[in-house]
Amino acid sequence: MKLERQVLFWIAVFLVALALIWLLRGVLLPFVAGLALAYLLDPLATRIERLGVNRVAATFVMIVALVAVLALLAVFIVPVVASQAVTFITSLPDYVAKLQAMVTDPSRPMLGRIVGDSLPDFKAETFVKDASGAAGVFLKSLWSGSRALASIVSVLVIAPVVAFYLLLDWKHMVKVVDDALPRDHADTIRRLAREIDAAVAGFVRGQTGVCATLAVYYSVAFALAGLNYGVLIGLAAGIGTFIPYVGSFIGIAVSLGIAVVQFWPSWTPILVVLGIGVAGQTLESYVLSPYLVGSSVGLHPVWLMFALLAFGYLFGFVGLIVAIPLAAAVAVLVRFAFRRYRESPMYLGSGPS
Repeated sequence: MKLERQVLFWIAVFLVALALIWLLRGVLLPFVAGLALAYLLDPLATRIERLGVNRVAATFVMIVALVAVLALLAVFIVPVVASQAVTFITSLPDYVAKLQAMVTDPSRPMLGRIVGDSLPDFKAETFVKDASGAAGVFLKSLWSGSRALASIVSVLVIAPVVAFYLLLDWKHMVKVVDDALPRDHADTIRRLAREIDAAVAGFVRGQTGVCATLAVYYSVAFALAGLNYGVLIGLAAGIGTFIPYVGSFIGIAVSLGIAVVQFWPSWTPILVVLGIGVAGQTLESYVLSPYLVGSSVGLHPVWLMFALLAFGYLFGFVGLIVAIPLAAAVAVLVRFAFRRYRESPMYLGSGPS
């Protein structure tokens, strides 16, 4: 009965926490973003501190550098991406219609053989309308979940300050949480916490590095290749890599479709764009992901996509930030529950009668 009461207590705590996140989602964004930044930067702050640098100074320098990078991105990258995004959305139906006409043109049989016979039945207007509707619903849920602090300026001001103070007190906060653990199960909880931290750190920190590297690579490479909307597609491909296989699709399929419409009948630039996509996929699969992420993350792509969509829909931008840690925690706890089940009499039976 004691164990059952403890389980019910922690389930109740979890449900109350979710209810509070939902109720306060309109004001939590900069604070949750600051917590995420502190979590990501804590290992770097610890390494710098071990070199003999005061933690306050190391934290201050890191936060200032981060704010400077974000400010530069906001000044130089955001206007270009926003302009290309508006133009791309406006001209997407024309691109799809042109690609469809080129594939069905009998004078270009090679394109038809490459793409296949399914594209002639594809309705560009219907696809764009459905995709825009689905994206609109999701974006509306994000906006409604964070409209009270939707201003990027407020997030840029508050989140770094929150991250600064959390980084200074990180070790103390960890100790406070550890002291509050129930003594009978402290070792088990610590072990599960380490597994969750390894999953979150391995995926978020590693995948963030992969996304940033590929975003820069694709954006610069597509822009130099002269591809229309190259910066937009490159950033989308890099950021999309956060969910496995999504970035690869954007980097190869979308860019290749734009390149065919833009450059046909010249094969050279089309092959250059294809080569950029293939090289990016190779770089991700054989260099970046094995080195930065590793193979023991334990987050299935389908579970990851579900968590991002579900929590983003329910809690807005705050949900997108907490989705990965919660998905990792649930995955670790489910594996732990299965291990305990396989060790229990319920699975093993009571032995010979």
